[in-house]
Amino acid sequence: MSDTVEDVDLPYEEEQSTQEKIDLLRERVDVLETQNEEMRDKLIDANAENNKFQQKLERLSHENKKLKQSPLFVATVQEITDEGVIIKQHGNNQEALTEVTDDMRSGLEPDARVAVNNSLSVVKQLDKETDVRARVMQVEHSPDVTYADIGGLDDQLVEVRETVEMPLQQPDMFREVGIDPPSGVLLHGPPGTGKTLLAKAVANQTDATFIKMAGSELVHKFIGEGAKLVRDLFEVARENEPAVIFIDEIDAIAAKRTESKTSGDAEVQRTMMQLLAEMDGFDERGEIRLIAATNRFDMLDRAILRPGRFDRLIEVPKPDETGREKIFRIHTRSMNVADDVDFEALAADTEAASGADVKAICTEAGMFAIRDDRTEVRMDDFEEAWAKIQAEDEDDTVSVTFA
Repeated sequence: MSDTVEDVDLPYEEEQSTQEKIDLLRERVDVLETQNEEMRDKLIDANAENNKFQQKLERLSHENKKLKQSPLFVATVQEITDEGVIIKQHGNNQEALTEVTDDMRSGLEPDARVAVNNSLSVVKQLDKETDVRARVMQVEHSPDVTYADIGGLDDQLVEVRETVEMPLQQPDMFREVGIDPPSGVLLHGPPGTGKTLLAKAVANQTDATFIKMAGSELVHKFIGEGAKLVRDLFEVARENEPAVIFIDEIDAIAAKRTESKTSGDAEVQRTMMQLLAEMDGFDERGEIRLIAATNRFDMLDRAILRPGRFDRLIEVPKPDETGREKIFRIHTRSMNVADDVDFEALAADTEAASGADVKAICTEAGMFAIRDDRTEVRMDDFEEAWAKIQAEDEDDTVSVTFA
């Protein structure tokens, strides 16, 4: 029951004047309005908090419902008949004949993956089985390397572009001449000569999907894992044609076959067999180009070197004097170099240096300048850097000899 006027605690005394009473009542009204606004704000906040908890409750209830549901099993469609669909459940290889709706039947085909419940009824169709490891090998962002960043490999660069770029960009030329484009290129040579750099430049320059991996990533502990990853790798490439696959250190899986009976060697050989089948098997490879690199060309199995798999075997040697000079100029483009630096003399003095060695010389020369609190790199910095790198190489050789 609401209060009457007599029950309300009035803010004035009876003996006060009418004007005083009015002023006091107005003050009371202002206070009440302020309190009302505060209570309204609190109510809005409480409603928002309540909505948040309601959403959380609904989410938890949905998750709880999902957890209580029976799990679904993965199966493969074997055959589609008038009576229904024959499926084979993964794990126990149990086959069963089950019915599906007309809508689902239209999207099914043999070898399709489906999810089935405890009664082996098809609940939904699943995506194709492709190892996630193969998908993450796809290069999303091109490396920041162009052909202008490669020195001393002009002839090799032309051959790589003819093998990889030209068939993808100008396929009509090959059709008019009447030949099939080269299917793959193998880069071999000493470490640090620019084999991986060539592949990075191709990835930067071509619009094709670029997929990179190391040969060691295909070596797995369990039987069949490596071969499966090779199949999935080429499947990802087919789904994203045109594509370029780059396999670094391919000698890890393509070494010469021996009479060894160990399970590890047998698994590596199985992986290589799958790679050979994908490179030149019954199935058309399509618009997929293959680049591989190795430091141990002498270790590779003859089967992988024959034409049809790698049509181009390109040696990437250490750069000559002209090449070293060009590499010095490439790696010092952004450096503050003194006027006394003579790149021709540096190229002549660093006779045994590879491209990677030249880059290391430039970096070490810059470090010498920083240690002396200088912003300019002088000729003697480059000379000291080369002497230091030679000394480190000699130490490594001695340690290996006495190991």
